[in-house]
Amino acid sequence: MQNAITLTAAHWFYLAGVAAVVVTMIFRANVVVPSVIATFFVVLALSGSMISALGGIFTASLVAAKELFNIFLVIAFMTALLNALKTIQSDVRMVEPFRLVMKNGHVAYFMLAGITYVISLFFWPTPAVPLVSAILLPAAIAAGLPPLAGAMAIAIAGQGMALSSDYVIGVAPGISAKAAGAGVSAALVADRALMLSLITGVIALGLGYLMTRKNFKSASPLHLEKWQATAANGTADLGGPGTFEKAEIAHGTERAPLATESDIDALLMLQSQRRNRWSKIFAVVTPLAFLAVVLVMVLPKMGTGLPDLKGGDAAALVGGVAALLMMLVTLVSVGPRRMLDVCPDHVTDGLVFAFKAMGSVLPIAGFFFLGASETAAQVLGVTADKAPSLLFELVQAGKDFIPDSRIFVAFGVLLVGMITGIDGSGFSGLPLTGALSGALGPVVGLNPATLAAVGQMGAVWTGGGTLIAWSSLIAVAGFARVPVLEAVRMLMLPVLIGLAVATLASTMIW
Repeated sequence: MQNAITLTAAHWFYLAGVAAVVVTMIFRANVVVPSVIATFFVVLALSGSMISALGGIFTASLVAAKELFNIFLVIAFMTALLNALKTIQSDVRMVEPFRLVMKNGHVAYFMLAGITYVISLFFWPTPAVPLVSAILLPAAIAAGLPPLAGAMAIAIAGQGMALSSDYVIGVAPGISAKAAGAGVSAALVADRALMLSLITGVIALGLGYLMTRKNFKSASPLHLEKWQATAANGTADLGGPGTFEKAEIAHGTERAPLATESDIDALLMLQSQRRNRWSKIFAVVTPLAFLAVVLVMVLPKMGTGLPDLKGGDAAALVGGVAALLMMLVTLVSVGPRRMLDVCPDHVTDGLVFAFKAMGSVLPIAGFFFLGASETAAQVLGVTADKAPSLLFELVQAGKDFIPDSRIFVAFGVLLVGMITGIDGSGFSGLPLTGALSGALGPVVGLNPATLAAVGQMGAVWTGGGTLIAWSSLIAVAGFARVPVLEAVRMLMLPVLIGLAVATLASTMIW
């Protein structure tokens, strides 16, 4: 009987570990050490063996690596593709034409948001922020867009909308689904996170536009001259403990390079005529290829009768397309002979970036995986029917204290996600929000995938770079040359309202 659950020392150690992780995040410190210590004590309590407990520290991370390695490969191949595109300047060509349509600040605001969203959806905000800021932001400011409004548009669309759903690369939904339990589909988490991210983003972008439109000006090159003479006050001295790609794009943004028309012309003129031609071709082929990938992922869900991608098939398709494009770009860039050496270098660089970005998640995920019987069994070396489901049993034991309200639980998971994002990293809290979603969802009759998507919204929108000054918002503010605390102040209300509406909608739609 579920009411007769007896809590053991392992349950209390697991609960204490969860509390330690949350408290550590509140103090903006990395949670790897508390996760490792908690893993040791939980395995010790379960096995009664010091040797097993020490081995459990390693095994838990190994299990997490096995469960999440497909995510690492996707990141690696996408990064390899981006590096290859940079060698022929296709990344610049993909966005440069949009400068021509920025006729006024109103168009520029939504153009910045749209382009940032698309690039971030496929490559994460890591390249999107520098690329959009260097190529498009100067043109937007000359069109009359205030720098603060430009920073808001980039942050909401990139670090907010695109990163919180992570629909194409699938890192965030993959972690959330794995932590929620074997019965939770990463594809379903991704679909629901995409919808919630769009609701949050559209509301935040709309409110941001209404809050800043009174400061829009008529187009004039004088705006750009004045902005270029402005120092990025207050944006480069707030580097905190944010991890993953935030540290990479936040590095050195105080004096970010700005692209003028002559800069772009000079950059493109450096290429040979042959490479210039291939640069134009792949600037078109790359987005079309990934558009086709998105259609393959989305059309089966629209009743077209096409077969739906199962399990990790979507991530595999994205990674495969990225790998093939990377090889083709490298072939036309350096020739067939050098391609054999350059392609492995691109893949190696991609794997290095993937582990720098996601490596610290493994021991964290390893601890939270102990809360589910399927993954706990792999850590303990027993069959699934003999492994405890610590988190589920904790929730069952305390369910009388949990209000039987879908709205209360949804907002509770959202709040936990936002707390985990306080450390300036959007992804390190996903194992916790995912595990809580798998345990709490059945209690209140809410699909765990929905709850996992809600927790993902809270964690990534907060720590990903919209609400925390020590996250990658530093980079956005640095490129826009506005004080980062002013950006936080302006983003706070639109983003919080968007998250609240999206969370409420999740309890009514699904």
